Amino acid sequence: MDSYLIQVNGHGDHAPVLDVHLKNTGNTISPGKVKGRKPRWAVRASEMSKKTFNPIRAIVDSMKVEPNPKKAMISLSLGDPTVFGNLPTNDEVTRAVKEVLDSGQYNGYAPSVGYQSCREAVAAYYNCPEAPLKAQDVILTSGCSQAIELALTVLANPGQNILVPRPGFSLYKTLALSLGIEVKLYNLLPEKAWEIDLEHLESLVDEKTACLIVNNPSNPCGSVFSKSHLQEILAVASRQCVPILADEIYGDMVFSDCKYEPIATLSTNVPVLSCGGLAKRWLVPGWRMGWILIHDRRDIFGNEIRDGLLRLSQRILGPCTIVQGALERILHRTPPEFYHNTLSILKSNADLCYAALSAIPGLQPVRPAGAMYLMVEIEMEHFPEFENDVEFTERLISEQSVFCLPATCFEYPNFFRIVTTVPEEMILEACNRIQEFCEMHYQGAEGAQDLECDK
Repeated sequence: MDSYLIQVNGHGDHAPVLDVHLKNTGNTISPGKVKGRKPRWAVRASEMSKKTFNPIRAIVDSMKVEPNPKKAMISLSLGDPTVFGNLPTNDEVTRAVKEVLDSGQYNGYAPSVGYQSCREAVAAYYNCPEAPLKAQDVILTSGCSQAIELALTVLANPGQNILVPRPGFSLYKTLALSLGIEVKLYNLLPEKAWEIDLEHLESLVDEKTACLIVNNPSNPCGSVFSKSHLQEILAVASRQCVPILADEIYGDMVFSDCKYEPIATLSTNVPVLSCGGLAKRWLVPGWRMGWILIHDRRDIFGNEIRDGLLRLSQRILGPCTIVQGALERILHRTPPEFYHNTLSILKSNADLCYAALSAIPGLQPVRPAGAMYLMVEIEMEHFPEFENDVEFTERLISEQSVFCLPATCFEYPNFFRIVTTVPEEMILEACNRIQEFCEMHYQGAEGAQDLECDK
């Protein structure tokens, strides 16, 4: 009979090590043969990977359609402001990174939550009397998407649910489902400039609700909530004792006729995890620099949520150290005219697009107030040959080589989203082609009824 001696060896700064000694009285133990187990390959994808699903990729990848070879492709689908080269970041931003790179001081590992000096820079930039911030209230992350992931993961357990806007950014659902968290969709109202249906929102809350996601300014809507509407949202969260995960990556990217209010500046008691980053306002999404701002003046989160965020951040070793080193200069030395010029271009494109599409029978655009998007309703009854927005946008590609994202990607069928970061001449050309397409397929009330009868 075989006997086993297991002893723990450890001393000084070294972790204990298990030493396993096999004592054998006669029979030889073969390392290739383990009793009761027949070796075989059985490599399978994890359950988490199987639950991970990106609606945009699933829908777009299934659109097996070729553009019209006679017309150059115009893509209005990707929310990346760098694609066409017409919106470069500011020289001060790139100089900051070059100087840090040349210094050689930021080539090593940083603390998982970011360098203290860089957290101080972000806290100083966003600090205000209504929502004070210190360095310990800032977690630096690899882009805003990781900030959202950490915030969601620290607030919700498998089996709980979160409240997500419809239409809304698809990443919320992708992350939640992979973590075993249920998604409850609350409605936004296009007839009210995409304000939240507060009655519907509150009806979804139950004892398993872990947090409310508020995206303002909005992707995909380009909407900006008023101060009074944000106060109404906070009132619901306060009554129901539900914390807020605020996706504010488009913060301050609002047009001149409205004002952006960070939701934490209006909260007296509702704790908020605000997620942001450099990607959109500074036009550098590939630099992967984001942050979580912890607003908790009533100490409702307490140490538990802060400690949880710290532990979760340690799963990877933080965001890019080169960009961290440049943060203070980027935040505090980027000239105001850079932001102004970017917003002027976005507003001009949005106004052009809104005016052009408003004149097309069968389309109803909703005027945006910020960010870089515009949503357009398709009056499907006037386009009876198409089953839905996906078919409509597929045919728009094949006939006119214009790619708009069907809003089914955002859980909101019979709309499509346009990105307004493309050059002005491309916006105008795309709108002309959309008009030609709609005129070709539009059916008035009688024509649509006759076509329906023929089916």
